Amino acid sequence: MEEQGTMDLVLKLRELRRLRGLTQKDVARLSGVGEKTISSFETGERIGSLKLAQLERLLATYGLSEVEFFGGRIEREIAPWELDEEETAARRLLDDLHGLSKTAQRNLLAKFQLMVETVAEVYGEPGNERFTPEPAFERGLRGPRDLDGRRTEAYALGR
Repeated sequence: MEEQGTMDLVLKLRELRRLRGLTQKDVARLSGVGEKTISSFETGERIGSLKLAQLERLLATYGLSEVEFFGGRIEREIAPWELDEEETAARRLLDDLHGLSKTAQRNLLAKFQLMVETVAEVYGEPGNERFTPEPAFERGLRGPRDLDGRRTEAYALGR
């Protein structure tokens, strides 16, 4: 499994450079990472010795954040044909979620959990443990809230 993750990293670094129309020499000049070092990362020869500072400089050269690089956006950019429709939609949602504040993330996740619980109650299948989530009140949630932290109208009305 680790080998697959390493290959993905190697592929991403190489293909990002190519997609940006840059040579290894261009990237070395712009990032301050040595040309031979870039070459050894892109072939997988020295990918295990890639330092965080080097990765950050390479990503800055490509105009990407760490979240964008490790999220689904890059896979879609490099090989969009490999993702099915549901996977693409899920990755897009996760990418969007990561761009929000932590408070907004927590509130949206709580709302999503409540939606999953509702679906489980209405459409749940007996014996399907995937659709038997723990109820929100047992987890100590105080009810759904808007993105700014206020309780939603449905909750305030006693729903």
